[in-house]
Amino acid sequence: MNLNCPIPISDYPKVTLAHGGGGTLSNQLIQKMFFSQFDNELLNTTHDGAIFNVPSNRLAFTTDSFVVKPIFFPGGNIGELAINGTVNDLAMCGAIPKFISVGFIIEEGFDMEDLWKIVQSIKVASEKAGVKVVTGDTKVVDKGKGDKIFINTSGIGIVVDGVNINPKNCKPGDKIILSGRIADHGIAIMSAREGLQFETTVESDTAPLNELVSSILDVSKNIKVLRDPTRGGISSALNEIAASANVGIKIQEEKIPVSEQVDSACEILGLDPLYIANEGKLIAIVPPNDAEKILEAMRRNDYGKEAEIIGEVVSDHPKTVVMKTTIGTTRIVDMISGEQLPRIC
Repeated sequence: MNLNCPIPISDYPKVTLAHGGGGTLSNQLIQKMFFSQFDNELLNTTHDGAIFNVPSNRLAFTTDSFVVKPIFFPGGNIGELAINGTVNDLAMCGAIPKFISVGFIIEEGFDMEDLWKIVQSIKVASEKAGVKVVTGDTKVVDKGKGDKIFINTSGIGIVVDGVNINPKNCKPGDKIILSGRIADHGIAIMSAREGLQFETTVESDTAPLNELVSSILDVSKNIKVLRDPTRGGISSALNEIAASANVGIKIQEEKIPVSEQVDSACEILGLDPLYIANEGKLIAIVPPNDAEKILEAMRRNDYGKEAEIIGEVVSDHPKTVVMKTTIGTTRIVDMISGEQLPRIC
């Protein structure tokens, strides 16, 4: 990545209120910092919004805000996280992500070099995911009235014919597939925030999942549900699905991938990895006859190599998730009542 900031940092090493004032400094920031990196025919019209044609009657639209602390963490930063999070929300609808807006709320005094690094990460992440940043906004708030930088995004994607992803589609017997090991993102943020040291660095799993979703839709259009288990972890995601479809869910602890470092950290800190946020994993609920071929397709993708069938949808205990533990007992996996770690994304 080109980490040389294009703004004359000898004059403005930090963001000033004038950079959000709509005048010369605002224009300089937008043109040199943002337009130079997100160059495309839709953005370059410099219109108040992007105008485009889409070859579909079915669109997916999502919006999200990112306030993660710290803004730089092992495995990523707030910019990369913002793009991947928006791409993944669209992918969970079965959509092909196409266009993204990015809005920055920057605290006065924020380092220009850090802003440049974030912009560069957004550029790389959007190119990797195959999406275009087509519009955006920049605001600067008084020092002490924000916390370095917040990012708001919206995204639009195209839903292809034959795809109908909805939690209400779940039926008893459907299999639940998890794309890989859990809780890496939450533990990475906690370790960076609290200065925790492990034998090896735990890195965030932030990643774009649209190619993974496309690969499994290529082998079956019968996928019932897709969900990325971010805040609240796989526990909250599965509980939301069970409640929406009025079904029970049963999972097996031994089938849920967790790294040794994360497992040890959770044990020391008294945390349950089921409740910890992920930013590069998905849950797929699929018909039993399609489960093995979807699992194989998932494992062929870099972001699904550790995928496992972790459970199934059942008719018993509707709206409740239960887990068979490694010692043979069964326990209820309830939705988390609070926030184990705020500002995780």
